[in-house]
Amino acid sequence: MKFLTLRLKYIAVAAALLCLLVAGGFSAKAAGAESVFMSGPRSLPIYCVDRDDNKIAISFDCAWGTEHTDAILSCLSSAKVRATFFTVQFWSEKYPEYLKKIDAAGHEIGTHSATHSYMSRLSEEEIRAELKSSSEAITSVTGKEVSLFRPPYGDYDNLLIDTAGAMGLYPIQWDVDSLDWKDLSASDIAARIVERVKSGSIILCHNNGLHTAEALPIIFDTLRAKGYEFVPIGELIYKENYTIDSAGKQKAENKA
Repeated sequence: MKFLTLRLKYIAVAAALLCLLVAGGFSAKAAGAESVFMSGPRSLPIYCVDRDDNKIAISFDCAWGTEHTDAILSCLSSAKVRATFFTVQFWSEKYPEYLKKIDAAGHEIGTHSATHSYMSRLSEEEIRAELKSSSEAITSVTGKEVSLFRPPYGDYDNLLIDTAGAMGLYPIQWDVDSLDWKDLSASDIAARIVERVKSGSIILCHNNGLHTAEALPIIFDTLRAKGYEFVPIGELIYKENYTIDSAGKQKAENKA
């Protein structure tokens, strides 16, 4: 009898813990995504797009240095690939000539915040200030409005995503991480990307990765041979009439 009573208590505790997890939300890894948050009401950025036309996007985060940026721009030019660059305000202000190069080459530029901080720790007022000033730093050089935002470290909460959206910015994550910042070899970077890409994927790279430029020709040649087409993120995502599922996949509302 005592054993049965104890067992029932354990079952009750387990059930209570499960209820807490469901109510509070939980995180889980999904195919291709490094960290996808899943819960009912959670606000999510766009990790990838539900498309069946084999269009994909490659992006580069710019926060520190430019030593390898010219080589990356050269590879993109040779392959006739238009990419998306996300720049931090202090990088934009330190290297305005690179903003001009990136823009002149036909690439898209979004904000990567003002200070590259963990923005889930900021108030709404601080978030708005970061997004406003960092976008203005880009527009002042290119003359073009900014419509894309990538949270630093992939860190976000409901307030950040909702505030960015209210300011007219589409929050963008990724579902294919090159890990080029770890100084992987060119072949390892290429393999990670090629093995994970699917139609609608968003690839994460960095403008100052040690072997990123070396990996790009392999990536472009291999994926094009598989029928993929590279477009900037702004041309990959849906701008209206869409939903985002619990894995961060953006879907047109008229698609099942």
